[in-house]
Amino acid sequence: MNSHEIDYKIIGDDIQLVEVELDPNESVIAEAGAMLYMEEGISFETKLGDGSTPNQGLMGKLFSAGSRLITGESIFLTHFTNRGAGKRKVSFSAPYPGKIIPIDLKDYSGQIIVQKDGFLCAALGTKISIHLNRRLGAGLVGGEGFILQKLEGNGKAFIHAGGTIIEKKLNNETLRIDTGCIVAFEPCIDFNIETSGSLKSMVFGGEGLFLTTLSGTGRIWLQSMPIRKLIQRLSPMGGNVKKGSRSILGNFLED
Repeated sequence: MNSHEIDYKIIGDDIQLVEVELDPNESVIAEAGAMLYMEEGISFETKLGDGSTPNQGLMGKLFSAGSRLITGESIFLTHFTNRGAGKRKVSFSAPYPGKIIPIDLKDYSGQIIVQKDGFLCAALGTKISIHLNRRLGAGLVGGEGFILQKLEGNGKAFIHAGGTIIEKKLNNETLRIDTGCIVAFEPCIDFNIETSGSLKSMVFGGEGLFLTTLSGTGRIWLQSMPIRKLIQRLSPMGGNVKKGSRSILGNFLED
C-alpha cells in the first residue's frame, strides 16, 4: 500500500509539535494520546492495526497489536482522516521535552529502525512492526536495544527524542554510544551492545555497565537526553525516591 502524501510543519523549539495538513480523504496514524488539536472536518478512529494492509484478517491485527505490546506501547493506533471538503490540519506532540524528527522513508530504502518508544505519527500506509536484535550481547541486557520498532513504507514518518538531536552519517565506521541515547538508524547499520570497559570503569566510571556500538555505512540519529536520564536527574538519590519524601517532580509518596 502506498503511503498518503501529507504536508507538515514542525512548530516550537525544545518542546515541539508537528502540524500535519491533510487533503480530503487523506489519513495519518499516531500513537494513542498524541493528538494535540484538530480542525473541524477531521474524524478519528482507534484501531488495532496500522492500516498498511487493508485486507489483513483479525489474527494478523491481533499479532500486530501483540508485538506493539512487547515494545511497551499501546496496542491501539489512532487513525485521523480528513472528511471535509478542503484541507484540514491535525497536530501531535511528543510526551516529553525534546525534538521531532521528520523522516521520508523513501529516502532510506523504505525502512528505518526506531527505539521502542520513538514513534509519534506517520502517513497512512506506513507499516509498524517489531524488530528484534539477533545479537546475543544485546539480548542478554534486554530492554534497550533488544526490542526495537521497524517503520516501513514510502511516505513521511515522525519520531521524537529527548534533548538535542545529533544526526550522523557513518562511512564504514564504528561509534560507541551510551545505551539509551539511540533514536533511530538505517537497517544497514550493525547494532550490538558491549561492556563499557574494565571492571573498575564499569563500577566507578558512571557510564553504566554497557555501551551500544553502531557499525557500518548509513545514517543514525542520537538523543542527548533520553527520558530515563531525565527522570534520574529530577528524582532525588538518582531515582531512588523514599516513601514520605517529595521530589521536584511534585509527586508525594505516602507511607
